[in-house]
Amino acid sequence: MMPETLRHATCVARESRAVLLCGASGSGKSDLALRLVESGWQLVADDQTALRCDGKALLASAPPAISGLIEVRGLGLVKLPALVEARVALVVDLVAPDSIERLPETRHRNLLGVRLPVLALAPFESSAVAKLRWALAAAIRS
Repeated sequence: MMPETLRHATCVARESRAVLLCGASGSGKSDLALRLVESGWQLVADDQTALRCDGKALLASAPPAISGLIEVRGLGLVKLPALVEARVALVVDLVAPDSIERLPETRHRNLLGVRLPVLALAPFESSAVAKLRWALAAAIRS
Protein backbone atom coordinates (compact mmCIF):
# COMPACT_ATOMS: atom_id res chain seq x y z
CA MET A 1 0.00 0.00 0.00
CA MET A 2 1.26 3.50 -0.90
CA PRO A 3 1.77 5.95 1.99
CA GLU A 4 -0.78 8.73 2.19
CA THR A 5 -1.68 11.59 4.46
CA LEU A 6 -4.15 14.45 4.81
CA ARG A 7 -2.71 17.99 5.04
CA HIS A 8 -4.30 21.27 6.05
CA ALA A 9 -3.52 22.89 2.69
CA THR A 10 -5.16 24.07 -0.51
CA CYS A 11 -3.98 22.72 -3.84
CA VAL A 12 -4.20 24.26 -7.31
CA ALA A 13 -2.66 23.20 -10.61
CA ARG A 14 -1.48 24.74 -13.85
CA GLU A 15 -0.80 22.52 -16.85
CA SER A 16 -1.22 19.41 -14.66
CA ARG A 17 1.46 20.46 -12.14
CA ALA A 18 0.25 21.31 -8.66
CA VAL A 19 1.15 23.79 -5.97
CA LEU A 20 0.40 23.05 -2.33
CA LEU A 21 -0.62 26.25 -0.50
CA CYS A 22 0.15 25.84 3.21
CA GLY A 23 -0.81 28.16 6.04
CA ALA A 24 -2.89 28.57 9.14
CA SER A 25 -6.62 29.14 9.02
CA GLY A 26 -7.27 32.62 7.62
CA SER A 27 -3.80 32.87 6.03
CA GLY A 28 -5.19 33.32 2.51
CA LYS A 29 -5.11 29.80 1.04
CA SER A 30 -8.61 29.89 -0.45
CA ASP A 31 -8.39 33.56 -1.42
CA LEU A 32 -5.19 33.00 -3.39
CA ALA A 33 -6.59 29.79 -4.91
CA LEU A 34 -9.67 31.68 -6.10
CA ARG A 35 -7.51 34.35 -7.76
CA LEU A 36 -5.42 31.62 -9.39
CA VAL A 37 -8.52 29.84 -10.69
CA GLU A 38 -9.74 33.15 -12.12
CA SER A 39 -6.43 33.42 -14.00
CA GLY A 40 -6.63 29.96 -15.57
CA TRP A 41 -5.41 27.55 -12.88
CA GLN A 42 -7.48 24.55 -11.75
CA LEU A 43 -8.64 23.70 -8.27
CA VAL A 44 -7.50 20.35 -6.88
CA ALA A 45 -8.53 20.71 -3.22
CA ASP A 46 -9.43 23.49 -0.81
CA ASP A 47 -8.40 23.52 2.85
CA GLN A 48 -7.76 19.77 3.12
CA THR A 49 -5.56 17.95 0.61
CA ALA A 50 -4.99 14.22 0.45
CA LEU A 51 -1.40 13.39 -0.50
CA ARG A 52 -0.01 10.08 -1.65
CA CYS A 53 3.36 8.97 -2.92
CA ASP A 54 3.54 7.18 -6.26
CA GLY A 55 7.17 6.29 -6.90
CA LYS A 56 9.05 9.59 -6.94
CA ALA A 57 5.89 11.67 -7.41
CA LEU A 58 3.70 13.28 -4.77
CA LEU A 59 0.07 13.25 -5.90
CA ALA A 60 -2.63 15.53 -4.48
CA SER A 61 -6.39 15.12 -4.49
CA ALA A 62 -9.42 16.32 -2.57
CA PRO A 63 -11.13 14.21 0.07
CA PRO A 64 -14.43 13.06 -1.52
CA ALA A 65 -16.65 15.14 0.79
CA ILE A 66 -15.08 18.45 -0.37
CA SER A 67 -14.15 17.63 -3.96
CA GLY A 68 -14.88 20.59 -6.25
CA LEU A 69 -15.73 22.95 -3.38
CA ILE A 70 -13.92 26.12 -2.34
CA GLU A 71 -14.76 28.36 0.60
CA VAL A 72 -15.23 31.94 -0.50
CA ARG A 73 -15.39 34.20 2.54
CA GLY A 74 -18.63 36.15 2.51
CA LEU A 75 -20.25 33.78 -0.03
CA GLY A 76 -19.82 30.35 1.53
CA LEU A 77 -18.98 27.14 -0.33
CA VAL A 78 -18.78 27.52 -4.10
CA LYS A 79 -18.72 24.61 -6.57
CA LEU A 80 -15.90 24.72 -9.14
CA PRO A 81 -14.61 22.31 -11.75
CA ALA A 82 -11.68 20.49 -10.17
CA LEU A 83 -8.93 18.10 -11.14
CA VAL A 84 -9.27 14.66 -9.61
CA GLU A 85 -5.53 14.43 -8.99
CA ALA A 86 -2.34 16.35 -9.82
CA ARG A 87 1.39 15.93 -9.31
CA VAL A 88 2.78 18.37 -6.74
CA ALA A 89 5.77 20.36 -8.00
CA LEU A 90 5.98 23.15 -5.39
CA VAL A 91 5.12 23.80 -1.75
CA VAL A 92 4.17 27.38 -0.81
CA ASP A 93 4.22 28.65 2.76
CA LEU A 94 1.83 31.60 3.08
CA VAL A 95 3.43 34.18 5.36
CA ALA A 96 3.36 37.87 6.28
CA PRO A 97 5.18 40.16 3.80
CA ASP A 98 7.77 41.30 6.36
CA SER A 99 8.98 37.74 6.94
CA ILE A 100 10.06 37.19 3.32
CA GLU A 101 13.74 37.50 2.51
CA ARG A 102 14.63 39.61 -0.52
CA LEU A 103 17.11 37.05 -1.87
CA PRO A 104 16.29 33.75 -0.18
CA GLU A 105 18.30 30.56 -0.30
CA THR A 106 16.58 27.69 -2.08
CA ARG A 107 14.63 25.62 0.44
CA HIS A 108 13.14 22.13 0.14
CA ARG A 109 10.72 20.02 2.14
CA ASN A 110 10.25 16.27 2.17
CA LEU A 111 6.65 15.11 2.03
CA LEU A 112 6.13 11.34 2.10
CA GLY A 113 9.74 10.96 0.99
CA VAL A 114 9.42 13.30 -2.01
CA ARG A 115 11.75 16.33 -1.99
CA LEU A 116 10.00 19.50 -3.17
CA PRO A 117 11.06 23.15 -3.49
CA VAL A 118 9.45 25.58 -1.03
CA LEU A 119 8.50 29.21 -1.61
CA ALA A 120 7.54 31.73 1.08
CA LEU A 121 4.80 33.97 -0.32
CA ALA A 122 2.63 36.81 0.97
CA PRO A 123 -0.73 35.74 -0.48
CA PHE A 124 -2.49 39.11 -0.42
CA GLU A 125 0.16 41.02 -2.39
CA SER A 126 -1.04 42.00 -5.87
CA SER A 127 1.98 40.23 -7.38
CA ALA A 128 1.28 36.89 -5.62
CA VAL A 129 -0.31 35.23 -8.68
CA ALA A 130 2.59 36.27 -10.95
CA LYS A 131 5.21 35.19 -8.39
CA LEU A 132 3.54 31.82 -8.04
CA ARG A 133 3.41 31.30 -11.81
CA TRP A 134 7.15 32.05 -12.07
CA ALA A 135 8.04 29.85 -9.10
CA LEU A 136 6.08 26.91 -10.52
CA ALA A 137 7.80 27.28 -13.89
CA ALA A 138 11.20 27.28 -12.14
CA ALA A 139 10.25 24.22 -10.07
CA ILE A 140 9.19 22.31 -13.17
CA ARG A 141 12.45 23.19 -14.99
CA SER A 142 14.65 21.96 -12.12
